Amino acid sequence: MKRFILCLLLFLTTFAQDVLASVLAIDYGAEWIKASLMSPGVPFDVLLDRNSKRKIQSTVGWKREDRLFGSDAFNIAGRFPTDSFSSLKFLQAAPFDSQAASFYASISTADVVKTERGTVALRRSDGTEWTVEELIAMQLGYVRDLAESAANEKVKNAIITVPPYYTEHERNAVIDAAEIAGLSIMALIHDGTAVAVNYAMTRTFNEKPEYHVIYDAGASSIRATIVGFNSIPGKTKKDTATSITVKGLGYDRTVGGAELDRRLRDILINDFNKKHKKEIRDDKRGMAKLWKEASRVKAILSANAEAMTSVESLAWDIDFRSKVSRNEFENACKDLKVRYAKPILDALASADLSLDNITSVILTGGASRTPMIQSAVRAAVGESKIAMNVNADEAAVLGAALYGAGISRQFKTKDIRITDMAPYDILVAHPAPAKADGAQPRTLNALIFSTASPYPKKKTLTLKNKEDLTLQLHYRSPPAPGFPTDIIDVQIKGVSEALQNLTEAGAIDPLIKATIQLSESGFVSVHEVVAHGEIKDESISGKIKSLLGAGSSASATKTESEDKPSARSEGAEASTTATGAANASETKEAEKKAVVKDTIELKIETTFPTLPPLSVQARRVSRERLRAISNAENAKQQKEEALNTLEGYLYRVRDLLEEESDTPFRKCSKAQERSAMREKLDETLAWLHDQGENASTNEYVSHRTALENLEYPITHRYTEVKEFPVALNNSQKWNWSTRLFLTEAKLNLEKEVETGEVGKYTKEELDALEKTLKEHEVWLNDVVEKQKRVQMYDDPAVESKELYSRAKVLETHLQKLVKKKAPKKKSATTSSSKTESTTASESRTESTATPTPRHEEL
Repeated sequence: MKRFILCLLLFLTTFAQDVLASVLAIDYGAEWIKASLMSPGVPFDVLLDRNSKRKIQSTVGWKREDRLFGSDAFNIAGRFPTDSFSSLKFLQAAPFDSQAASFYASISTADVVKTERGTVALRRSDGTEWTVEELIAMQLGYVRDLAESAANEKVKNAIITVPPYYTEHERNAVIDAAEIAGLSIMALIHDGTAVAVNYAMTRTFNEKPEYHVIYDAGASSIRATIVGFNSIPGKTKKDTATSITVKGLGYDRTVGGAELDRRLRDILINDFNKKHKKEIRDDKRGMAKLWKEASRVKAILSANAEAMTSVESLAWDIDFRSKVSRNEFENACKDLKVRYAKPILDALASADLSLDNITSVILTGGASRTPMIQSAVRAAVGESKIAMNVNADEAAVLGAALYGAGISRQFKTKDIRITDMAPYDILVAHPAPAKADGAQPRTLNALIFSTASPYPKKKTLTLKNKEDLTLQLHYRSPPAPGFPTDIIDVQIKGVSEALQNLTEAGAIDPLIKATIQLSESGFVSVHEVVAHGEIKDESISGKIKSLLGAGSSASATKTESEDKPSARSEGAEASTTATGAANASETKEAEKKAVVKDTIELKIETTFPTLPPLSVQARRVSRERLRAISNAENAKQQKEEALNTLEGYLYRVRDLLEEESDTPFRKCSKAQERSAMREKLDETLAWLHDQGENASTNEYVSHRTALENLEYPITHRYTEVKEFPVALNNSQKWNWSTRLFLTEAKLNLEKEVETGEVGKYTKEELDALEKTLKEHEVWLNDVVEKQKRVQMYDDPAVESKELYSRAKVLETHLQKLVKKKAPKKKSATTSSSKTESTTASESRTESTATPTPRHEEL
C-alpha cells in the first residue's frame, strides 16, 4: 500500500510539473487583448497574433459561416453589424436591466437579449444566441491556440487581469469563460497590481516604503491604485524580497475610452443628420461604420488639432465627409473633465495619504494618451509627479505573466510578495437568538471585510445559535447601478445535533465558529464551520496526565504558541525544568487546567441568491457548443486545403503533359502512360467542374491519389536515375575499403604466423569477410550490367535502396572486425619485474616473521 501511495505521489508530482510547464497571461480589455506566455524555451515577450500584431482587438464575429477574431472581426461590422461583437467586457455578469447593459446597447449594433439567469446574451443575424461567457470564451480560446502554437505544446494554466472594482459575480464570469475555453485559472490579478509587479521587477527599493499611483485609463473605466514598494527579508538571511502592498483604490466605471468614442460618434451622427436630412441611427451598418471611424478620429485628435472623417457609402449610398476639431471634441466631453482625476483623489483618501507621500503617478492604459485626460491628471497632481516609465499597453500583461511564473514554482523569478485590498465592504447577515423569551428573532449584520481590507485573509465569526442557520454574505451597497448586493448564502446544517454531542461530552456553552476567507483572487467564501467547546477530561488517564503536570503544560504551550516557533521551544524548556520542583498546589492547579479542546465539523451548502455562476452542466453544454464550432471549422479548413491541393496538383500535371521538349518527365514516361494520365486528368477536371463544389474532403483526396498513382512510376524512375550513381559509388567505396583492409590484414597474419605471435584477426575471420566481399562484387557487377540495358522510361533493374542494403551488409561485417580489440601481449620486462617483486616480498615476509633472532644478533 505504501509503495502504491509513493508511486501515486510521484505520478501526481510529474503530472503537476507537466501541467504547470507553461503559464499564459491574458490582459482582457474592452477594446484590446494582450497576452504573454511563460514557457521553457520560449522568449518572454508579448504574444503575437496571426498577423504578427502585439495586441488583439477584443472582437469575435462571423462573416456568413466563417468565424473571425481580432481586427478581422472588427472590420466586418460595417457589412455584418449584428454578427460582430466587441466591447464584451461591459457585459460580464451585468444584469439585463443594469446601467452597464444600457451603455453597451448605446455603443453596439448587436441585438441584446435576456438569458434565463437574468444576464445578457447576443443574437446573431441567423437567430443563434450566444451568452457573453461563450463569446469571451471564443476569444480566450483563440489566444490559447496562439500560445500553443508558440510553445508547441498544450497550454492550460492562465492568469487573467481584472479591474480592482470587479464584484464576486464579475470574477465568476471571468472564471466561467476561461473554463469554457479549456483554460484553468491559477489566479486573477488586478490590472493595477499587475503593472506594479512589472514596475518592481527591474527595480530595487529601501526598507522604508515608497508610494506610487498607478493611473490606468482604459476603454471601459479609469482606475487609480496606490501601491507601496519596499524591501523586506527574503527566504534566507542573505536574501531580500520586494513587498508590493496596495494601499488605496479609486475608480470610475463609466468614464473611459469607450465613452469618449461614443461622444465623438455623436458629433459625427449630428453632422451627418444635419447635412443629409436623414437619421443615421436607423441604419445599423452606418452606425457600425461611424463607431469605427470615431475610434480612428480620436487617435488622430490626440496628436492633431483637427481631423478629417471620410466614410464611403456610409448609408443610402451617401459618402460622408466632415471635419472635427479637438476643441469641438473636448467641449462635448467637458462635463467629464472633473472626473478624470477623481479616482486619484479617492485612492489617496482610502489610503489616508496625501500627494506629498507620492513619488510618482504612473500612466498606463490606451486612453491615458488622450490630451484632455493627461491635462486633467497634470492639473491634479502636478507635472513633476507624472511618470511614463512603463509601457502603457503591455505593462499589465507582462506583470501578470511574471506573477503567474512566480506562483507556478516552475520558473525562477524575483521574490515579490503581494498584498492586495478589498474594494467593497462585505457584511454577513445571520439570525441571532431573541434577547428574551417571546421576543422576535433578530437578524444581525456584521462587517466581516471592510473596504481596503488587505487580502488574502481569513476571519472567524462566532455564533451562539442553537439551530441550523444561513449566513448571507453581501455588499453594503450596490457596487454599480443595477448590480445586486447579495453574494452567497451559506446554509449551516447539523447544528443542534453537534451542540448536543458536545454538551453530553461535558462542554459548557459550546459555540459555532465560521471561518470566512477572502482569497488572493478576491473571492469570498465560508471556508469552514465547526461546533466548538472545551471539554474537561475526567477520565483516569486524563487525571494521571494532570498529576504529571509537565506533559499537559508542554502540550498547552505548544497549542497556544502554534504561530510562534521560537516561543514554543522556550515554553517547552521551562516546563521541563519545573517538573522536578513542582509542589502539591502546582499539581492541583495543573489538574484544573487539564482541558481538551474539541470540535465537530458541520456541513455547509453554498447557494447564489441573485447572479449564480454557470453550473457544471451549463459550462459543459457551452464547451460542447464551442467544440462543435471548432470541429466544423477544422473540417472546413481541411476540405479547403484538400481542394486547393487537388487544384494545384491538376494544374501541375497539365503543365507536365503539355511540355513538348525533352524534359525529365517525357524521358522517363511512355506514351501509353502519358495517355492514361491525360485521360484521368480530363476526367478529374470535368468532375471538379460539375461536382467539386459539393464534394467531400475524402473525394478530393481520392481523386488526387488516383492521378498520383499513375504519375508515381514516372517520378520514381526519374528519382532512380539520379540516385543510382550515388548508390553505386557507395557500394564501390565499401568494396575498395574492404579489399584494402584484407590485403593489409593478411600480410600481418603471415608475419604473426612466422613469429608465433597471436594476432588480432584469425584466418577464419578474414576468409569469411573475403567471401562476403566476393559475393557483393559478383552481385554488383551483375546488376550494373543489367542496369546498362535499361532505358530511362523503363523500370530500373535494381532499386537504389537495394544497393544501399547490400552495401550495408558488407559495411557491418567490415566494421565488426575493425572494432575488434587486439589481444594483450606479455612483455619480458614485465615478467622479470614480477619475479623480482615476488622474491622481495617473500624476503620481507621472512624477516617479519623472525624479528627476535635479528635483534639478538645486534
